[in-house]
Amino acid sequence: MTLILSIETATPVCSVALAQNNNILGVKESTKKNSHSEIVTVFIDELMKENQFSFKDLDAVAVSKGPGSYTGLRIGVSTAKGMCYALEIPLISVNTLQSLAFGTSQINIQKSGLPILFCPMLDARRMEVYCALFDENINEVRETKAEIIEPDSFQTYLESSQVIFFGDGADKCKEVIQHKNAIFLDDVFPSAANMMTIIFKKYQNQKFEDVAYFEPFYLKDFIAGVPKVKGLK
Repeated sequence: MTLILSIETATPVCSVALAQNNNILGVKESTKKNSHSEIVTVFIDELMKENQFSFKDLDAVAVSKGPGSYTGLRIGVSTAKGMCYALEIPLISVNTLQSLAFGTSQINIQKSGLPILFCPMLDARRMEVYCALFDENINEVRETKAEIIEPDSFQTYLESSQVIFFGDGADKCKEVIQHKNAIFLDDVFPSAANMMTIIFKKYQNQKFEDVAYFEPFYLKDFIAGVPKVKGLK
């Protein structure tokens, strides 16, 4: 019996899930802003206690690796790495956009007869988003990238496929991408529960990360602003 804990902190949603043999035992989630560092370990502790497991029962810990919020990714990855190091168990990582696409693929979507492509979008400020394209089997069709959305974005794909746009970056693209084959879904957020099918496949194939050297997939360099001090120009 394989017990795995998954952590998702790449976006404003803080989510933790526990699964045994890919059966979800429990999920804890919060959309409270700037609270990931406060609640992620609380959620983990509550899940383990509610399901009557000790940390020594875990076979692996998985984490959403990005792209996403720089601070959120640091919190999730640091928590996962610390647990794996202390418990001497494997670390598994999952692309945030891939798990978001997998979760959306489970939704009943009205089909037009055309092939379906899933386009998860995470907000990267202004008109830029982190996005990728996946087919109906969640195979990557176009790689993950940071992209400024323009009217002709995804035009080639929209001519031959029904493209489903979703995620917290999709809202600001609705007025820009105008095409009969473009479908926008509201209120779709990453969840640690949606990572589990991908995680268990990776566990079975022993696709583990090096706990010492693993880093989140930031995609863009983090640029810290210079703090403004009163009295200084």
